[in-house]
Amino acid sequence: MSHKIYPIGIQNFEKIRNDGYFYIDKTALMYQMVKTGSYYFLSRPRRFGKSLTLNLLRQYYDVRTRDKFEALFGDLYIGQHPTPSRNSYLVLHLNFSGIGGELNDYRRGLDAHCGITFENFCKIYADLLPQDTLEGLRKANGAVEQLDFLCQACERAGQDMYLFIDEYDHFTNTILSSPESLRRYTDETHGEGYLRAFFNKIKAGTYSSIERCFITGVSPVTMDDLSSGFNIGTNYSLAPKFNQMMGFTEEEVREMLAYYSANSPFHHSVEMMKPWYDNYCFAQECYGETTMYNSNMVLYFVKNYIDDGKAPRNMIESNIRIDYEKLRMLIRKDKEFAHDASVIQTLVSQGFITGELKDSFPAVSITNPDNFVSLLYYFGMLTISGTYKGKTKLTIPNQVVREQIYTYLLSTYNEAELNFSSYEKNELAS
Repeated sequence: MSHKIYPIGIQNFEKIRNDGYFYIDKTALMYQMVKTGSYYFLSRPRRFGKSLTLNLLRQYYDVRTRDKFEALFGDLYIGQHPTPSRNSYLVLHLNFSGIGGELNDYRRGLDAHCGITFENFCKIYADLLPQDTLEGLRKANGAVEQLDFLCQACERAGQDMYLFIDEYDHFTNTILSSPESLRRYTDETHGEGYLRAFFNKIKAGTYSSIERCFITGVSPVTMDDLSSGFNIGTNYSLAPKFNQMMGFTEEEVREMLAYYSANSPFHHSVEMMKPWYDNYCFAQECYGETTMYNSNMVLYFVKNYIDDGKAPRNMIESNIRIDYEKLRMLIRKDKEFAHDASVIQTLVSQGFITGELKDSFPAVSITNPDNFVSLLYYFGMLTISGTYKGKTKLTIPNQVVREQIYTYLLSTYNEAELNFSSYEKNELAS
């Protein structure tokens, strides 16, 4: 039977809306964010819909999509409650995952990515910018000078800009991998570092033409190191009002399953997915209320069920496995920190860990136990589970993460020389 396509892996909001994909309306929360401020930072684990959220906001704000507004948003909450600033910006979207090279060649990679993106920006909005904008951009030397030039060109033309930066923390895994990588990273984000200079220029641009800015990533490590270079943004990562902004609530999952049950040979309840994909909580104040499902994993389950007529044989989607390769590095780091007790070992032995969740922390302070626990939380390996003795209690969120953590703990047990007791070894093995 004919039914809407499951949008697994689709990060283009216009494609979802125009090509018949199923879409859960999250725009009521977008409306709240739009009304809250102008400069945002929001982190979430991978596969939770950050890129799609940015793409939706791009379509909502871009002056070039004004004639598409009704088709894209007409029946959604934000389409029925439009704000005055919709479709009124020149949109500049940077995706730092597109930066090539390593940290020792970061400037070249940033210049190359920004150069291509900036030129495309000039071509898309050519009729709204001064005539010599593209020519002037090509004369500017590197990403920092080019961004400065673009901001001035927009100001001269009386145009406001909305800047989006996706995966701004692209090098987080690299900087945690070795002392040399951490040193190079520190050079880039402090003093006269090039990445710091770039964010300084973003801040300067907010006084001219950068009217709004939205930055996303997995962890707030890099943002803390750049905070004095970009200290005007509000971090909403732990804000209770945006707990449900990314991922699916159980109500939303049930809505999706009800649709497919009515329109295809799909007859399955949420109960099988719940222990595997649910139980993420992104704000202490929201504990005990609504928990969030990993949206990518839910779509993976639905796709397999519709394609094969049954639940997937493997409940863990392959891309999630790749994400947890970083556990090897984290286990080594945990051992190197020389805490009074290993964070991961404590988690395995007592089933939970306590700490103070940090909304930001510098990379050089990752040895602090609270910072390390926070990093595991931002990576999606832990979730908020209430309080214990006045501190935040964190546990492994679900079976997907549990299987990954325990599998890698077993495989790296001898390599990392973790000092587990016989009881803990048996717990891991079981």
